[in-house]
Amino acid sequence: MNRIEIQDLLLRTRGLALFRGVLDSAAARSFIELLELLKEERSRPVEISSTFGVLWEELALDSGYLLSDAWRSHLVERILDDENPFSRGTEFGSVRWAVREQARKDLQTLRSLFDLDAKAVFAMLEDAVPGLTGMWVPWTDPEPDADSARHTIARKLAAAEDWEGAPELLAVHYERHGAGAFGRNRAFRWRAGELHTVAHPDSIELDDLIDYGGERDPLIKNTERFLAGLPAQHALLYGLPGTGKSSTVKALLHEYAGQGLRIVEVAKEDLGELPRVLDLLRGRGPRFILFVDDLSFEEHEIEYKALKALLEGSVEEPPENVRLYATSNRRNLIRESFDDRDEDDVHARDTMQEKLSLSARFGLRVTFPAPDQGRYLRIVSGLAQRRGVKLTEEALRERALLWDRWHAGRSGRTARQFVDELQAELTEDRDVRR
Repeated sequence: MNRIEIQDLLLRTRGLALFRGVLDSAAARSFIELLELLKEERSRPVEISSTFGVLWEELALDSGYLLSDAWRSHLVERILDDENPFSRGTEFGSVRWAVREQARKDLQTLRSLFDLDAKAVFAMLEDAVPGLTGMWVPWTDPEPDADSARHTIARKLAAAEDWEGAPELLAVHYERHGAGAFGRNRAFRWRAGELHTVAHPDSIELDDLIDYGGERDPLIKNTERFLAGLPAQHALLYGLPGTGKSSTVKALLHEYAGQGLRIVEVAKEDLGELPRVLDLLRGRGPRFILFVDDLSFEEHEIEYKALKALLEGSVEEPPENVRLYATSNRRNLIRESFDDRDEDDVHARDTMQEKLSLSARFGLRVTFPAPDQGRYLRIVSGLAQRRGVKLTEEALRERALLWDRWHAGRSGRTARQFVDELQAELTEDRDVRR
């Protein structure tokens, strides 16, 4: 690329209308600054060297790794994450013709920047300042083999001869996965009146959960219907602690995040802010599970009333892309007392019925019972096999039952804790023998 071509490209980048935010990053600003220096007739070696060194470091700091070339990877990541009238419009299913066509023109300009990979930039550097030849390692790595939605669309954009069809390709991605934080992350937590990303979501998978398949199947089918845009229920999972209720919900996220599923954890004490949460999620591309763990209310707590608008609707229709999955250790979510039967309350029956009927408002209710001895031993055996624990079946059974007697309550959690302890003990013994 010669100086005139660089100057023309820089002029077009300044005219970006929809995707201006793509170049608003430290790495992109350094890249543009480098091009500004390279278009000058009189070379400035010191400034060029310094600017490129900064650019190299900024690309190295990138957490995204979508393509082998660091600059191309950074640019595509910025495009996927940019919230603008086109990306937000495709999420909400309404994009004007002018917006779509301007997106096409903006993306053609960005494609010209995309073409300036490490090989092209290094050639321009060596041409402008021959003394810099061999000073830097090209910013390339082996092609990542990940198969996430972001990696898939990055490879499609890289393989396209031009980006004439990029708006249609990106629209499909935005419609399912969203733009901005929702496109980049899969787990969120509502806290202090704001939505926060969860940097390291629980990595548990459905295959990691042993037994309880019959209990999980209705929830899996319900989630698949939800993702397909079919009628789906709000779900209540109840049972004793440690039976896998919360783990099941988190495993669903791992299983279906690639299909546009996201999870937003809301604490019970924040349910009063539920209308704000729903307004934030309404109409976005992904499908959201609102996850409330260990849901229960004392008789004096009234936060349960905030759930009615979501479970049953109100004047405003609930978002069709949001479903509530709650776990509880008791079937009746609101503690009942004899005060609710007080004869002084002329509407005592209505008061009691309102409290006791909250769980009935969930269209799907699944019980996770405490495991009997056979199920407990199956869980232990399955976990031990996956961990590579070398112990005879009889010895494993004997020690598992002994652990059960020593610990209050038999559950999937106590089975996992037993296998954790056993694995650590056997590893220590093996190290001592060495």
